[in-house]
Amino acid sequence: MEYEDLKKLLKFSFNEKKILQKLELPEDAFLPLIFSIRFGGDWSVKKNSRRLMSIKEKITKYDDEKKSGCTLERIYLFLNPQILSQEGTVHRLEKCSTKNERELVKRPYKVSVNADYILQAELDPVNLKIHLKKINTPLEFTGPTAYGVSHEMEHLDQGVVKGKPFWEFQYVID
Repeated sequence: MEYEDLKKLLKFSFNEKKILQKLELPEDAFLPLIFSIRFGGDWSVKKNSRRLMSIKEKITKYDDEKKSGCTLERIYLFLNPQILSQEGTVHRLEKCSTKNERELVKRPYKVSVNADYILQAELDPVNLKIHLKKINTPLEFTGPTAYGVSHEMEHLDQGVVKGKPFWEFQYVID
């Protein structure tokens, strides 16, 4: 890493610490959000008596006339999340960082989730801003974001995601 880039990274990290203090969150509670911002994806962590989860939602805004757009990322940080309701069943292949290959799992199509504390971070790739906002009501997700909630809750509840290995599939030539 170049010296100037290292300086920018250290400044960014220092600013993260200041934000934590303003939000009055324990430093370790912010960890899944930091991982989602820096590395992408959804994350969950059990730390002391806390259960922490970050879920990423992608929203693409596109202007057909200008032929230009951007994809915002909304990342939700949940402290001690609870699933309030689930609806539907979707069979899907997932890859988990704890395993080498994908597995077939069942996920709900829609979930409603609440937590002791919910923070929304919206990453704006045009203006290079991360907008933070506390959420005071349960959230409902469908599709890929709901699958992420279910996956990370499985980690928090059972430690490991369980599914059928991909090698149970059979090739068929049509």
